[in-house]
Amino acid sequence: MDGPRFVIEASEAETLAKQSALTIPLLLPTLVKSAQSLARPPISKYHVGAVGLGSSGRVFFGVNLEFPGLPLHQSVHAEQFLVTNLALNAESHLNYLAVSAAPCGHCRQFLQEVRSAAEIKILVSDSGSDSKPNDYVPLPQFLPHRFGPYDLLAKDVPLLLEPRFNGLSLPNESAGNNKLCNGNHGENLEKLKRAALDAANMSHAPYSKCPSGVALMDDNGRIYNGPYMESAAYNPSMGPVQAAIVAYIAGGGAGYERIVAAVLVEKDGVEVKQERAARLLLETISPECEFTVVHCIAAV
Repeated sequence: MDGPRFVIEASEAETLAKQSALTIPLLLPTLVKSAQSLARPPISKYHVGAVGLGSSGRVFFGVNLEFPGLPLHQSVHAEQFLVTNLALNAESHLNYLAVSAAPCGHCRQFLQEVRSAAEIKILVSDSGSDSKPNDYVPLPQFLPHRFGPYDLLAKDVPLLLEPRFNGLSLPNESAGNNKLCNGNHGENLEKLKRAALDAANMSHAPYSKCPSGVALMDDNGRIYNGPYMESAAYNPSMGPVQAAIVAYIAGGGAGYERIVAAVLVEKDGVEVKQERAARLLLETISPECEFTVVHCIAAV
């Protein structure tokens, strides 16, 4: 699909750095303005761009997203978009991060969910190629007295960006616990359900034990999925529908109205449920979207 790119492969990043006579970490701030141009902040009009370097050598973009008609907490911060982009592309570490404005407390907290968070080096960029190596400072300087996963979890629990499988499966259709759409996209429902299940199985939900995932389909039949991702501080948690929207945008998706079908997979009878929040967001940004909820089965 043609359109903006949100991932630069390692070989291309090396070439760009060489052409600019820069190291790859110092290439990142030169790309921040390009990232900012991809932001979608119709409420604040304040474009935030984040550019990160993963341990694979790939470079990732993140941007802020805002949704008119919805509470501000439904917004996606650029750093959250970036981390979600890494997760969706199986990138295990974030080594460097250049961002157009200092990360807010919300984002500093969300970054704590990465096991190597203390090693993430951050540069607040407004000088482009004039940046110097010592402009990067480690995340703990932005959040010196931090509360994070190790305050609540055992050391061996997988954290964000680490592989996990939550052991969820789809129920039989005859079980009667699905709320299925009856619209025009029934032939794609199984694909959407499987994609949402895949996202739920990679969901980072160690605090609530309520994993979930969302899959979206556009009017060209392309499918995008995203997992729920929790924070130890709860409020910076990333909803699965927001994560799927990140996948949609990073995958070249255009207007939200082109999202025509969506499936949420989550457990039934649990304390943290995504259905109402996901339905509200989707009804607001794409009123014609057909929304399906499937209650999954957890392994005993």
